[in-house]
Amino acid sequence: MTDLPLDQVRTLLAVVDEGTFDAAAAALHVTPSAVSQRVKALEQRTGRVLLMRTKPVRATESGEVVVRFARRLARLERDARTELGMSEAGEPTRLSIAVNADSLATWFLPALTRVPGEPRLCFELRREDEDHTAALLREGVVMAAVTSWPDPVAGCSVRALGRMRYQAVAGPDFAGRWLGTGTGTGTGAGLGELIADAPVVAFDRNDDLQDEFVRGLRGGPGASALRHFMPTSEGFVDAVVAGLGWGLVPEVQAEPLLRAGRLVRLAPDRIVDVPLFWQQWKLDFPALAAVAEAVAAVAAETLRP
Repeated sequence: MTDLPLDQVRTLLAVVDEGTFDAAAAALHVTPSAVSQRVKALEQRTGRVLLMRTKPVRATESGEVVVRFARRLARLERDARTELGMSEAGEPTRLSIAVNADSLATWFLPALTRVPGEPRLCFELRREDEDHTAALLREGVVMAAVTSWPDPVAGCSVRALGRMRYQAVAGPDFAGRWLGTGTGTGTGAGLGELIADAPVVAFDRNDDLQDEFVRGLRGGPGASALRHFMPTSEGFVDAVVAGLGWGLVPEVQAEPLLRAGRLVRLAPDRIVDVPLFWQQWKLDFPALAAVAEAVAAVAAETLRP
C-alpha cells in the first residue's frame, strides 16, 4: 500500500495556503526547488495532478482530498502536543468556521459567546453565502460551516439548525413610486409585473434569492437587471431602507423597521425560508463539539423550526 509522506503532504498544504511555491518555501524554510520536488513526488506517488499551477495556486479535486487530510493531521498533531504538555503555555486553539453574512449579523455571534471559556479558543470566521460555505469545507479551508446543503461533505457530519425566514420589503416611497398603490395587500399579477422592472438590492453576484422570488411571482428570468450589490448584511438593509431598491431581508432585521414604518411588506402572503445546517469535520475534538452545541442551542431559539 502506498503511503503519503508527511513532509510532502505538509508541503502541498503550505503551497495551497501561501498561494505560490516561493511563498511556501519561505514559510517552510526550504528552497523553492525543494517545494517543487516534494509536490511532484507526491503527485507521482498518488498518480494524480494535485495542483493547478495558477496564480494563486489552487488544488485540484484530488488535491483537495490531500489538503483536507493535511489539515486534519495538523489538528490531531496539535491536540496530541497539548495532551503531552508540549504546547506553549496558554496557547489557544484556533477554529475556522464558514458562516453566511445574514447569520453572522443576526444570531451567530451570540452563539459563540455561549461557548465555555476553557479550553481557550480563537475563532477565524470566513463569510460566505450559505450556498457556498460547503465548498470551503470540501476544500478543507474550514473545520465547520453554516450551510444550506443538507447532504454531508465527505468526512463531515451534519445537523439541521432551522430555517431563516426572509420578507420582501421596500421603503414606503420606493414602493409607491415603483410598485404602485395597494402594495403590501397581496401578491397579485400586478406586483409580479412591476417588481420585475423595479431596482433591486442583492448581496453579491452569487445572491439569487431575489431572482427566485420574482420567478415565483411571474416566472421569467427573475429580478431586474437594475440592481445594486451590497456585500454586507447591514449595508443591504440600509440600502433597502434608503430606497435604492427592494430586497429580501431576514425577518429579525425587518420587523423593527416594519413597525417603525421605515419598510413595507411587498407580498405578505409569500415568505421565503432558507434551511440552514451545521456541518463539521468528524473529529473527536471537544472544542468543536462545544461550539456545535452552542450554535445549535441559539439557532433553536432564533430560527424557525
